[in-house]
Amino acid sequence: MTIIITGTSTGIGFTLAEYFGKKGHQVYGLSRKNVESDFFKTIPTDITDNSQVQNAISEILKSEKSIDILINNAGMGMVGAVEDSTQEEIMKLFNLNLVGSVQMMSAVLPKMRKQKSGKIINISSIGSEMGLPFRGFYSASKSALDKVTEAIRYEVSPWKIDVCTLHLGDIKTKIAENRVKTKVSEPYKKTFEKVYSLMNAHVDDGTEPSEVAEYIDQLLAKKSWKAHYYFGKFGQKIGVPLKWILPQNFYENLMKKYNKMD
Repeated sequence: MTIIITGTSTGIGFTLAEYFGKKGHQVYGLSRKNVESDFFKTIPTDITDNSQVQNAISEILKSEKSIDILINNAGMGMVGAVEDSTQEEIMKLFNLNLVGSVQMMSAVLPKMRKQKSGKIINISSIGSEMGLPFRGFYSASKSALDKVTEAIRYEVSPWKIDVCTLHLGDIKTKIAENRVKTKVSEPYKKTFEKVYSLMNAHVDDGTEPSEVAEYIDQLLAKKSWKAHYYFGKFGQKIGVPLKWILPQNFYENLMKKYNKMD
């Protein structure tokens, strides 16, 4: 199979690219940095630049007869109070987490329609299901990607193209080094520092990226997909159904305790 994965310079993306490359698939990693690997080919690409995206797909199709799988993994985090976030920071986040992923889908869909097959996995977050304290815009950007995924599933189904979102919990990566961190104003500093410290501790104690690769491998073996899949530790996954069934105020109080805000 021909697999395209974005955000392959580090973390989950690099692990996925190596994992599927070792299994004998033709894997192309799209990231801004060139990465040396014996198991996949890097095409340096800024996915927020649509001309670079189109050029990368054209280059792949010079060598490959099909595009079987796209994994939209590239993304970034953002922390800080909603009030303190600037327009520039918000736009930078949405441009990568939402627009970049949409541009990637739009670039591969003509080929997938022609071959009447294809699978697209949009990497989302369990945090997209709720507004997380001091991560409001990150939650919003991933939630937007979720809804776009739900819409496009209807639109591409006549060509037997399947699309889903994979909501991840905390994964042990260097995401903290690449987050957008807003300037935190005085009223929020004390609470933010407590939440931020806990946030980083959860990442350090997160699931290994190799486990994500194994889960996606199992997912690709399924004949048909649901719109949403959730992967992570039980304590994080349980937050999703609780959000659906509990009264909002009660749920918010649980979230405050989980984030040590009380």
